[in-house]
Amino acid sequence: MHIPPYDNRNAPIVDVNDRDVALAYFNRVRLTEGQSFVSSVLGYETSLVPAHGTIDVTVQCAGKSSRTFAQVGERDSVWEREPSGVYVPVGCVAEFTCRSRTAEVFIAGARFDEAFEPFVVRPQQIDSVQYGSDDTKTHRKIKHILGQRPPGKVGRLLVSELFTVGAGGWSGFPPHKHDTDRLPGESRHNEIYNFRFRPDHGFGLQLLQAEGDAVGRAFHILNDSTLKIPRGYHPCVAAPGYEMYYFTIIAGESQRPLIQYFQPAHAYQVETIPGIKDMIAKFK
Repeated sequence: MHIPPYDNRNAPIVDVNDRDVALAYFNRVRLTEGQSFVSSVLGYETSLVPAHGTIDVTVQCAGKSSRTFAQVGERDSVWEREPSGVYVPVGCVAEFTCRSRTAEVFIAGARFDEAFEPFVVRPQQIDSVQYGSDDTKTHRKIKHILGQRPPGKVGRLLVSELFTVGAGGWSGFPPHKHDTDRLPGESRHNEIYNFRFRPDHGFGLQLLQAEGDAVGRAFHILNDSTLKIPRGYHPCVAAPGYEMYYFTIIAGESQRPLIQYFQPAHAYQVETIPGIKDMIAKFK
């Protein structure tokens, strides 16, 4: 499930119909000023999010006039300012051109079969929330780019950025999962994370555990690690002294996934931790 850091040369890191997370897609594109890239992901709606740098984006959908969104992206790194993004409907082609010295662009996708209209998400339209607490080392902030209130219609794709607050700490806690369709409590979906640390030699651990008491799997995550999460409980933690960020792609199976569903894993007995009961109740 762990894809260690490597130079993907602008080819998909998690391609369409992946054997583990077939519902989701992820690519990372790096450009220098004036360079362009064409993104066309058959059968998937996508979102283009500059990690840093500025791009101009033109979206062409069959039988329709092209739409151009200029100057998307206003930051020098994921640690600065607010993100931006462009929603690209299924069946459409997006070409983007780097307008800054360099740009790194995340391409997030979800399998879907209905075409909506393209739109841009500007920094003032980001839906920001904070969860957890400093006492339990679970304090984190989330910036929803395609969240509960996107400025246009979206199918099954959720795209967010998540930051641990402070140096070291847990995310995805209390342990929770999203692999069973039992609305209104839980929806089944696949997830992909791309991690960054500050300083960039930082590290952490991603845990994946199936339902029940069986021993789970732990992955050593580094700066630019990618994790595929098809099922199970999936808390992660940054080592003391490091800030952790991860770009999150959430792709639903039959409906748009719920942004949060917290179901404590029996093996953790998290209900005994002070303050956790109130945290769990907040998300139900």
